[in-house]
Amino acid sequence: MINLDELKSFLVKAKKATYASGDESVKIINDDKSTTLIFEDGDWKYHDNYFGGEPYGGREVAFFQGRPVYIMAYYGWVDEKAENVKEIYSVLQKALTLIPEDKPYRGPKELNEGNYSYSNDFQGEIDNFSGEEIIKLDGQEVYRAKYIGGLVDQR
Repeated sequence: MINLDELKSFLVKAKKATYASGDESVKIINDDKSTTLIFEDGDWKYHDNYFGGEPYGGREVAFFQGRPVYIMAYYGWVDEKAENVKEIYSVLQKALTLIPEDKPYRGPKELNEGNYSYSNDFQGEIDNFSGEEIIKLDGQEVYRAKYIGGLVDQR
């Protein structure tokens, strides 16, 4: 069985260093038109592979000593009536930099950023979890994403 505290710590570092870091992360555009972000630290490796744009979907995988041990799938979108998609994703990236160390799935339970509010409702532990995040502008929903994940290949 994988050390769950090590996994959580690694996921926090990996997620902060990839999509949450904005344009600082190295992005690989694949032949299938997906984008992959990679982070490595010792025996650990992290891949975030997604499609989109708007809407978007993807999956994150953490590997320990070359073996996959964790996966999270996600799907999200900005409301078609929203005017400033880039600003909304900027709020999302800010939220993702505040990833909780004990529940390293997405962002914190709540974040207020100017006229925007971010909320993240999740259940479960790192071995089996799901959740949904929402961004509102002046109280009106402009973004939503759902995610699910947990450990893989443990027996």
